[in-house]
This record gives sequence, C-alpha cells and structure tokens, in this order.
Amino acid sequence: MEYDTEKIREITKSLPSEQINLEELNEAIEQMLVAFGENPNRQGLRNTPERVSRMYQELLCGYRQDPIQMVNDAVFEVTYDEMVIVRDIEFYSLCEHHLLPFMGRAHVAYFPNGRVIGLSKIPRIVDLFARRLQVQERMTRQIADFINAILMPKGVAVVVEGLHLCTMMRGVRKQDARMTTSAMLGAFRNNLATREEFLDNISRGAEPMRF
Repeated sequence: MEYDTEKIREITKSLPSEQINLEELNEAIEQMLVAFGENPNRQGLRNTPERVSRMYQELLCGYRQDPIQMVNDAVFEVTYDEMVIVRDIEFYSLCEHHLLPFMGRAHVAYFPNGRVIGLSKIPRIVDLFARRLQVQERMTRQIADFINAILMPKGVAVVVEGLHLCTMMRGVRKQDARMTTSAMLGAFRNNLATREEFLDNISRGAEPMRF
C-alpha cells in the first residue's frame, strides 16, 4: 500500500529514534527534589529519579514511534462507503504547559474511499499523538490529519473530550470542567447531515467520564 510518507512524517513530527537520555533525566529529577527542599537520599526518595525517568520514557513514547511501521500494512482495499466510527477511546497525555496529565476519550469516524484500516490501529493512532507533550487542540487535529493522509477518505471526524489536572488541581480548581475539541475534514465539514449523524452516534448512550 502506497502512502505519502513525507506528509505523514510532517504530521507526526517524531523525534530521532534514540531513547530518552535516562542518565541526564535522573540527574535533573534529583536536582528538582533538592530544589523542593527534599533530601533525595532519604529512603522514600532514593529510587525516585529512576522511577520517574522510566515513567517519562513510557508516557512520551509517541515521539519515537515509526508511524508507517505502526500502521504495519493494516490498510485494506475494501468496497464500503458507509461511515466507520470508533468511539470512547481512552487516552492519557501530558499538558505541555504544566507537565500535568490530561485524559479523556476520543471519538473517530471516517468515510472510506476504497480503503479501510484495521480496528486496533485507530486507538494506536490516538496514542501516537497522546503519548507526548501536548495541547488537546493540536492533538485532535493531528489525529484527523494522520488518518486523512493514510486513508485518503471522503471525510474524517475527530472529537476529543478531556479532563485536565492543570485546571482541577491548581489555578481555578474546577473539578468537573471538561474540554471538547473537534476536527472535521471533507464530508464531515461540508455536509451538515453527515456531521450531525456522527455527533448523534457518539452522544447516544454516552456516560460521564470517570477517571
């Protein structure tokens, strides 16, 4: 299957394949503990820099995934022209402004144009962009643009609902404030009925997010 690899890599903006420099990160976290007024050598904190470094390596793995390899030939030529929807995809990300988590659900739809993608790949695409330092608005658009570049469908729609700890734990401290962002391409942008069908499908039977 042929892809516009240059466009895909421009959308993903992945970092070099080298892993996070754990040694430098360990030192930085230890310095932070000292700056907090803590003793990094006390029992409870002795291994904290290593634990936090490994945590960031996992949470930021989206930078270092090969997007073409991730799709892994799971795009198939199929004659199907009705809406495909994958809803309630949970995600966890890190706000680039405060390095605090934000989390929620993503809903993705597309109208095939001779190509479909394996079901498991859509949550992986969400994670590809969630597992990095992010803002929700950009993440939403990146997911839509990536699916559009891979499948070249008649339209793509993405809605993301997020809870942000930077507004729940600090600042305004609003526990129930949710952020909703959307990206509509092709038929979903140009056709009101199509857009409403998608929005109706993802709202039907929806339950409040609980994390």
